[in-house]
Amino acid sequence: MIALQGKRAVVTGGTRGVGAAAVALFRRAGAEAIAVAKSTHGDLADPDVCRRAAASVGAPVHALVVNHGIWVPEEAPLATMTAAQWRRTMAANLDSFFHVIQAFAPLIPDGGSIVLVASTAGQRGEAFHADYAASKGATISLTKSLAVELAPRVRVNCVAPGWVETGMCALPFAGGGLARIAAGIPLQRVAAAEDIAGPIVFLCSDLARHVTGEILNVNGGSVLCG
Repeated sequence: MIALQGKRAVVTGGTRGVGAAAVALFRRAGAEAIAVAKSTHGDLADPDVCRRAAASVGAPVHALVVNHGIWVPEEAPLATMTAAQWRRTMAANLDSFFHVIQAFAPLIPDGGSIVLVASTAGQRGEAFHADYAASKGATISLTKSLAVELAPRVRVNCVAPGWVETGMCALPFAGGGLARIAAGIPLQRVAAAEDIAGPIVFLCSDLARHVTGEILNVNGGSVLCG
């Protein structure tokens, strides 16, 4: 039912995990999908990198999915977290979103869509990962702000995943961790990357043409909030 023939999508973090799954699903729906990533374009926390990436893609960009980011798996209480870790997380997860959106927004035509990828951590917090939770909480607020700023020309929404079975979570999933985490999720499973890609592509389609400013939870019921 989702048909995106003639559309172009740009997905940051698009070479692995959720981003790669979104690129693949956009292509299955008929869109031209372009992956932008640190490995292919450079550090997106650098505004010059973002501007060069946007120039290389060119207009139009009907769907912009801002998905890249980091999560430090080792626990770090805020009282002892280094300033370098805090700054690195904010640069990768928040500053870079600012630079990507500034660079690519002028390429989005009327009727286009932006989807930001946050996390359940931005809604309930995450002890010992306060840097990550703060960056994702800010992403949620950024979504709501942009939805009003860019209306009615461009829709802006957010997908907030819970645990996803990707390489980023290899440490907590090791040694039976995956099964223990799944047992605490009402749907009794950890999401695959494709489970997150589906809602992303939906929000970029005409099926969601009257949806903006929404935080779509994709967490198997682990965080129940509006």
